[in-house]
Amino acid sequence: MNRIRSLAVPLAVTLAAGGLTALAAGTAQAADVNVIRNGGFESGLANWTCTSGSGAVVTSPVFAGAAALKATPAGQDNAQCSQVVKVKPNSTYALSEQVNGSYVYLGATGTGTQDVSTWTPGTGGGFQKLSTTFTTGANTTQVTVWTHGWYGQPGYVVDEFSVFGPDGGGGTDPAPTVPGAPAGTAVSGQSSSGLTLSWNAVSGATGYYVYQDGVRVQTVTGGSAQLTGLAAATSYSFQVSAYNAAGEGPKSAAVTGTTTSGGGGNPNPSVPKHALTGYWQNFNNGATVQKISDVSAQYDIIAVSFADATSTPGAIAFNLDSAGLGGYTVAQFKADIAAKKAAGKSVVLSIGGEKGTITVSDSASANNLANSAYALMQEYGFSGIDIDLENGLNPTYMTQALRSLATRAGSSFVLTMAPQTIDMQSTQGGYFKTALAVKDILTVVNMQYYNSGAMLGCDGKVYSQGSVDFLTALACIQLEGGLDPSQVGIGVPASPSGAGSGYVSPTVVNNALDCLARGAGCGTFKPSKTYPGLRGAMTWSTNWDAKAGSAWSNAVGPKVHSLP
Repeated sequence: MNRIRSLAVPLAVTLAAGGLTALAAGTAQAADVNVIRNGGFESGLANWTCTSGSGAVVTSPVFAGAAALKATPAGQDNAQCSQVVKVKPNSTYALSEQVNGSYVYLGATGTGTQDVSTWTPGTGGGFQKLSTTFTTGANTTQVTVWTHGWYGQPGYVVDEFSVFGPDGGGGTDPAPTVPGAPAGTAVSGQSSSGLTLSWNAVSGATGYYVYQDGVRVQTVTGGSAQLTGLAAATSYSFQVSAYNAAGEGPKSAAVTGTTTSGGGGNPNPSVPKHALTGYWQNFNNGATVQKISDVSAQYDIIAVSFADATSTPGAIAFNLDSAGLGGYTVAQFKADIAAKKAAGKSVVLSIGGEKGTITVSDSASANNLANSAYALMQEYGFSGIDIDLENGLNPTYMTQALRSLATRAGSSFVLTMAPQTIDMQSTQGGYFKTALAVKDILTVVNMQYYNSGAMLGCDGKVYSQGSVDFLTALACIQLEGGLDPSQVGIGVPASPSGAGSGYVSPTVVNNALDCLARGAGCGTFKPSKTYPGLRGAMTWSTNWDAKAGSAWSNAVGPKVHSLP
């Protein structure tokens, strides 16, 4: 939770200061050409310069063709690869690339007007399109376009780099041809009101059209789409076509998807309509040492922190820190969990945190996670699991693992998540994709509104942490991005000691809850509608709460439980 340094701080500060807002790429005119050279990296690194030898050409993964660029940050080098392109003065150019990786930037300098850049917080193992536009100055004949990663992050992959605009006389890449039909179209993530549609990338495509029962309903740039607002227990037919500057290609073969008959949010009836979540520490870091039985009755969901990684990919274990917890025995721990459950509470095992580097990147590791998590649920009596992976996740295989686990656990399964703010800025992020893909079994997402820095709200404005606007404007992204209100909670530190930054008083939390659920107590940001079904709030941690005299739970708990 709070113990890992958030990458969102430098990213968000740059965002606020430099305007790193993704600009909509302008539509290329008929006379426009791609002034980049070797944008698909089919000719190796010809025409490209990468800092500190950080770039290399790879054959997998690729978005199109047979090659792509992989660049790896190291030390103080952010692995920037750039090219100087010839341009015409007083002209507008559309800059884009397909990226696979976390914290990847795209930009242009030396434009003669305003230099531009944009970035992605992560793609969860798949390609995502980054795009922006720039306008050249009256005397500008060349511009440097670039892409780079972020310090301390793994290598990133770039493919199909393009700069469309008037020919500046520097030569061009060949004009695009109409792309073929997408293959591998499939439906997953069924809920009573939504479906997830996915397909394989098409070479040369810049985007995709999604058709529902023969009618175009969405335009997307990635290989998946979330279909929402559907009727329960109803079958729909879907097709996808790819397009680029040359036009739209043929539609894919039709695939049928059927929504469930369930009721959407709150798949687990044992969790109250409005719930307070608290993380319990299985270690002593200066906060009050607690047994599970010591946790305040205000908490409806107790997340035991944390599961341990094992030498088997994806598998987890749990080791009670009996010595650090004053001799708390495994037998007492199990008995306390049983007692909490008998009192109507849910106790889940949290996977992740600072040291929880658990990777689920293929079917084998997905099965390992599901198998080991289910075994721990059986052994200790956990009601479910919490996903608190702070180093990204793969939505495809995490979804596979969670669905497998839920099938075995049954209707009493409790699934919670605690992403960082950076993970929920876009529905294209790995965390957000996963939450939407498991919406029918998801109990609540308690995003961590701390250790963050400034972030974008759902209105496109930048908000600083520590304010009611930060809580409400960021919650709005999830509420309007496809999650049910009952699946959205506000996660904050219980005291200033609980996090490096972002602590707010319980009064601010309560005002945010009232603003979202009732439309009262708002700051400058006020949602366009209310969300009375809002699940509630979360804190790190029950131990820091106890250290502060339970001030947080005694104030926020009653507010959560009194929501409409």
